[in-house]
Amino acid sequence: MGELLPNDDRLKLVLTMSALAPTLVRIDLLERIGQTPLLEIRSASRGRARVFGKAEFFNPGGSVKDRPALNMIRRGEETGQLVPGKILLDSTSGNTGIAYAMICSARGYRVKLCLPANASSERKQILRAYGAELVLTDAAEGSDGALRVCRRIYQENPSAYFYPDQYSNPANWQAHFHTTAPEIIEETAGKVTHFVAALGTTGTFTGVTRRLRQDLPHVKCISVQPASPLHGLEGTKHMPSAIKPEIYDPNLADENLWIETEDAYAMARRLAHEEGLLVGVSAAANVLAASRVAEGIAREDGAGVVVTILCDGGQKYLSEPFWND
Repeated sequence: MGELLPNDDRLKLVLTMSALAPTLVRIDLLERIGQTPLLEIRSASRGRARVFGKAEFFNPGGSVKDRPALNMIRRGEETGQLVPGKILLDSTSGNTGIAYAMICSARGYRVKLCLPANASSERKQILRAYGAELVLTDAAEGSDGALRVCRRIYQENPSAYFYPDQYSNPANWQAHFHTTAPEIIEETAGKVTHFVAALGTTGTFTGVTRRLRQDLPHVKCISVQPASPLHGLEGTKHMPSAIKPEIYDPNLADENLWIETEDAYAMARRLAHEEGLLVGVSAAANVLAASRVAEGIAREDGAGVVVTILCDGGQKYLSEPFWND
């Protein structure tokens, strides 16, 4: 065994090793919202028309809704509408509710959410795991029914609640104006030519489109909707028959593509089988619409960069039977 180092040399060694040790930096969970990767979807690309999806399932709450939920909560705190002791109340089809519940759990607020009773068992279980109180509404009335029940609860006791109302709150679309759109511009080096996104609250489409109109006005922005009022595209709205969100601007889209539920289901299965992407139904509808845009570009022998939103992952929908078709 070698000789022990003198005391002063051992002290120097300890100080040297301490200097080399990595510094532990505290990272807040909510700081991980945003800066999601842009993934090329090869099976949806056509020739020189390439399709990319913004992988929003990398957000800590698992969906694109983390962005507006955080912005609406912050705005509520800044304006004094959300203070300790108040309960955050809103209607949701699932993802915004999960984002609310996750963020409020981290910030110490209670959450009460109205959502259709036929929301997937996974989503309901996740919400309960975060400690959210659920008010299950008539499945046949969809997200509009949840919205009506939520408004009634708020009107009965407004002083008890902070009601961000994601369908009417400009902080919803502003989150995408200030984060999602600049990220798309940066990640494509400004080469995006088409943006495609489904309409639900319309926050994603509205915010990204308004920023693109400002910074890259040549980009064509295409909205996506279910082809009929009765559909299975969770989180989306058939605007001709639905309660229109106050933040919805029907004049923003250059074009709208109508998507059948079964076609979106088939795309969800295809993305899992061919791309290793397990995504939700609205994300699959977005990719299907983006692939059709790419086909149109290719037919004209053109080149393009088509960007869409992979709204969430497919884990919250695995109990749905369409995966086995």
